[in-house]
Formats: sequence, C-alpha cells, structure tokens
Amino acid sequence: MTGNDAERPLAEADRMAMFQALVEAQDLGMTVAQSRQAVAERFGVSEQQVRQVEREGLDGGWPPLG
Repeated sequence: MTGNDAERPLAEADRMAMFQALVEAQDLGMTVAQSRQAVAERFGVSEQQVRQVEREGLDGGWPPLG
C-alpha cells in the first residue's frame, strides 16, 4: 500500500463500518492500539485515518454506541 492509497477519501458508510469494526475488536479484548492496527490493515487505510474515524464516530455517537 502506498501513502496515497492510505489517505484516500472514505465514504461515510465505509467510515461507519470501520468504526463498528473498531468497537467490536475492542469488545473482543483487543487493546485500542491493536484494534486500530487491525482495522487499518482490514480496510487498507492508515492508522491516522482510523484515529480520525474513531474520533468522528465517538463525537457522532455512531452505532454500535448510539
């Protein structure tokens, strides 16, 4: 994966799916760092993008939180 691929814009549906995967990974016992890495690899994005999605999901109360 190149840097350009990792920073591509993501549709809201994709971001919401990433957020849900992040929460589910943590519910299954992964640490925050492990879940971020796993989600980044699964969705082919950077960990920075995962952090941005995480913040957006927390701020917006996205499912499965809301």
